[in-house]
Formats: sequence, structure tokens, C-alpha cells
Amino acid sequence: MVADEMSDADEIATKLSAARTRLILERPFLGALVMHLPLTAVDVKICDSVATDARALYYNPTYIARLSLAQTQFVLAHEALHCALGHFARRAHRVMQRWNIACDHTVNLLLLGEGLRPPPGILANDAYKGLSAEEIYPLVPEDSSEQTLDKHLFDQSENDSGQQPDDSPDDAPRENADDSQGEGNDAPQKDASHTPQAHDQPRPAPGGNGDNPSQPQPRDQPHPSAAPGQQEISPSEREELAQQWRGHLASAAQQARMAGRLGESWLRLVDDLIAPKLPWRSLLARYLMHAAREDYSFQRVSRREGAAMLPSLYSRRIELVAVLDTSGSIMATEMQEFAAEIDALKAQVNAQVTLHACDERLAEAGPWVFAPWQSVTLPDGFSGGAGTDFRPVFDWLAQAHIRPDVLVYFTDAEGEFPAFAPDYPVLWLVKGRAPVPWGERVQLN
Repeated sequence: MVADEMSDADEIATKLSAARTRLILERPFLGALVMHLPLTAVDVKICDSVATDARALYYNPTYIARLSLAQTQFVLAHEALHCALGHFARRAHRVMQRWNIACDHTVNLLLLGEGLRPPPGILANDAYKGLSAEEIYPLVPEDSSEQTLDKHLFDQSENDSGQQPDDSPDDAPRENADDSQGEGNDAPQKDASHTPQAHDQPRPAPGGNGDNPSQPQPRDQPHPSAAPGQQEISPSEREELAQQWRGHLASAAQQARMAGRLGESWLRLVDDLIAPKLPWRSLLARYLMHAAREDYSFQRVSRREGAAMLPSLYSRRIELVAVLDTSGSIMATEMQEFAAEIDALKAQVNAQVTLHACDERLAEAGPWVFAPWQSVTLPDGFSGGAGTDFRPVFDWLAQAHIRPDVLVYFTDAEGEFPAFAPDYPVLWLVKGRAPVPWGERVQLN
């Protein structure tokens, strides 16, 4: 019996080693990413398929035994892409189950496009092709019963009310909802519950330190009962891991590009992740999450409930004003992209969007107001092309007695500013190098 178990373990270790080797040889970009995840066998109580906590890849031996070699390549690449795309650091306030489903659709569609052969039952809706996890998330039904291929051990925290995040309402924001991936220099701390094995140490990608990917890996041992992922990754460690994986992504892309094996679709994806075109999303999300945070009200309850005034939890609608500079410096395609980003963020909170346009005067047809359930779309035929003056926008808001929770202005910042800042947050999304006298400036790449 012991000999049979050792034989099965050897067979699974050989299959995993062969799958990684074939990825390195056939798809060097994905193969290099996979090599950054040490393999660890775990009990079915921890994982019945595969899982990752962004530090290692955990697998159930029984599950791997059922897969073909091609399917094993798929699941290894699946876990590596979750990490390389930073899915563990991008959920922010979103409901965990819906976010996991959106991430699986994103990863699986990418791998299918690469020609990998998946195991049965994966999530891959062709309608989501080309979309990011953030774009897919609002399209996932709140009561979706879809099941992900793997288990995401990097996200097991509870929210403030003690509920699991996937049990909370979609519009219930969480603390620390900043979607940014911070810069970190220190190595991430090891999970104290994890007992290191020789095979737990990350193996460098082929080409460095004499590594030979075709050499069989040491047989994986079952993970101890102190399960990986049981301890939530701290915010600082999450940021450090995100930074490390961006480095892995850039290195893998460079190796594949030098070998002439990096397709245009992967190249665009890598460029977007390493140097995002719209880095303002996280800052705007932070403003919206702060404004949308549920609070307590002492509003008098119904008389049928008695005369007491008791605190009750309430949420309020967020007022977001978005302004486009139509002086000619912002292209129509960039305006469309801006509107799409605003719409994606609006869908995640109870936000009403008031859209306006201005060059040296306000657009005559504006403003355009979009309720939380309406899609933000640009009206046809913006007029503009004259000089740039920001004062009309702030004068209009003052005269209309509108005090937004945040004003977002998309501009080149070359124009006349009001002498004084208003008493509400202003986020300038600046194309170019011009400074702003007040408010928060975000450079658009």
C-alpha cells in the first residue's frame, strides 16, 4: 500500500513537472510565470482542485490525477495568471464571489485564446472576451451559482459585520477599499502556519542559475493541517506581492519577446498592467468608497415601533460630477474611454453621475444626468475647440447649489483656473505636463 501511494505521488510529480516543461518550451511567457509558483500538495479539506495565495500553487493530488497533461498545463497557467494579473490585490470593495467569477472568466478566455486545452466545466463566456475582471464584474448576476475552477486562498477576510465578503450586499463598501497596488521593497512575510519544504522555494525561470525545467521536481508532500490562506494577507504584504508579480510579469514578457514568442494580445495586456493608461481608477474608487460608506442615522423610526430614537444603518446616493475638456486637446476616443471608466465605477456604488463639457464656456446641451442604473454614454457631436477656461464649471455648480461628493475633470490643465478651491474634492485627470493650482492631480499616461 505504501509503495502504491509513493508510486502515485511520483506519477503526479512527473505530470506536473512535464506540464511546466511543456509550457516553458511551447509558451515561454506562461511557463516563466508558472515557475514563480512553488507546488505544494494539500488535503481535500483545503482544496479539492487547485488554489493559490499568490505565494504558492496548491493542488489536490486526486484532482491532478484525473487531468490529462494538456489540462494540467491549463490549470497551472490559470493559477499563475491570477497572480500575474494582480487579481489578489484588485478586488477592493467588490463582493468576493462575484469578483472570483469575473476573474475566472478573464483568465480562462485568455488561455483559450492561447490554444490551451481546459478541464471540463470552466467559466468562459465568449460575451466577456477582451474584458478585464473589473469590466466583467458588473455583468455577473448577484445570485450567480457559477463555480470557479480553483480556490482563491489569497482572499478569505471577513468584513466589519462579521460576514464573509461574498455574503454582503453588492453595494456595501468595505474599509481599505483603495484599488491601488502600492510599491513595496521588503520581501513579503511568510505565513507562520506554513512549514517550508524543500520544494516550496520558488524555482527561477529557465536560463538563470543553471535551472533545468525538464528535471523532475522533488515529490510534493501533503500540506500540514494549518492550511495555507487561513491567515489573511496583510495590506502591506498584498502590496509587496503585487509589486513582485508585476516584476515577474515584466520579466516573463521580456524573455518571451526576445525569443520572438510573445503575441500582440499578450503584449498589449502586459503594457496595460505595467503602465496602466488610466491609473486614476483607484483614486476615484477611493473617493467614491469613502463617500458611499454606510453610516448610522438617528432619524425617528415609525410610530408603530415606539417613540424611541434608535440608530439605524443607512446608505446614501453618491453625487459624482464628471467634466470633459472639449477645447481640442482631448481626443474623442479618450473621451469614450473616460466615460466607460466612469460607468464601470458607478456600477459598483449607488452613484448618480452628472456629465458636462466645457472649453471656454459650458456646452449648451449639457448637463447630462445618469441615474445609478443608467449607463453613462457620451452625447453625439460635442461642440468645442476654443480655448480652455475652468471657471464656468465651478460657477455653474455654485449657482445651481450643487455640491458633489467628487468632481472629476478630464483635461490638459492648460487654461484659466478659479482663484480658490471649492469645498469639495476635485480630481484632475491631466493629459500632458501642465500643473494644477489645487485639487488632486493624476497624470494620464
